Amino acid sequence: MNMNTQPASKSFGKPELALMLVTVFWGATFLIVQLAVTVSEPFFFVGLRFGCATLAIAACSLGALKGLTRQELWAGLLIGICIFLGYSSQTVGLQTIPSSKSAFITALYVPLVPLLQWVFLKRKPSVMNWAGVLLAFIGLALLAGPEGTRGGVGWGEMITAFGALAIAVEIILISRFAGKINLFRVTVVQLAVTSLVSFGVSAGVGEAVPDFSWLLFSCVLLLGVASAVIQVTMNWAQKHVSATRATLIYAGEPVWAGIIGRLYGERLPALALVGAVLIVLAVIISEIRLKWLGKEKEQLKREP
Repeated sequence: MNMNTQPASKSFGKPELALMLVTVFWGATFLIVQLAVTVSEPFFFVGLRFGCATLAIAACSLGALKGLTRQELWAGLLIGICIFLGYSSQTVGLQTIPSSKSAFITALYVPLVPLLQWVFLKRKPSVMNWAGVLLAFIGLALLAGPEGTRGGVGWGEMITAFGALAIAVEIILISRFAGKINLFRVTVVQLAVTSLVSFGVSAGVGEAVPDFSWLLFSCVLLLGVASAVIQVTMNWAQKHVSATRATLIYAGEPVWAGIIGRLYGERLPALALVGAVLIVLAVIISEIRLKWLGKEKEQLKREP
């Protein structure tokens, strides 16, 4: 099945604007998570964050799970596991790398989407998709610092890159199920699954329950509500926006995170900034060129 089954609107409408606002909120979450993991273990915090998000969604749609279908349960389970892998990896990585660096590495999910489409949907990447992937991984090496240019990317960078892979799978799954499922029911399921799996892993690895602090409470509440809004918005908007256009809009996320991190006082070295620019270029080249190639193929088909 082709994942781009949504109507391909050429105009910039409310769904695109909604996804742009998501990137701003998403960019700000990196710094908030980095502050939160100074007072909480990572998996336990992810459990709290998405538990709060689940309650926020459920409160806005009482009785949302009535009529839950097997397909919706399956979709919520798969997407929830991907969210857990993506956000927990990102949270663990933020213990050792700056929030701005984490955001740019996480942006690797964009050029990874065409590769995963190839694996799961049998859609062969274009030459420019491959160029985007190459640029992205060169950018990752530079962003990792001197040890990255010698081939020794650190643990924080590696676990964050794994999280980017999980987020790429999440985006494909959302697009695959879009239009076939009830938005609120699946969102509640996927957020609940993320929270439960996180708490289970937290207990399994022996994380300690943190003492109450207003910093932790504020971060959980803010990110819980933000996570709920982000997931609902993504699920709704990707019914009307193709995965290609959505991922192109998501390219703004690390830029916002970098701006917010810099305002907070983070300063990436010059080499890391070059790597960050390469990752953003990889996102743009991979997605815009893919769109152009699609138009060129359409024109060739119409020619006698």
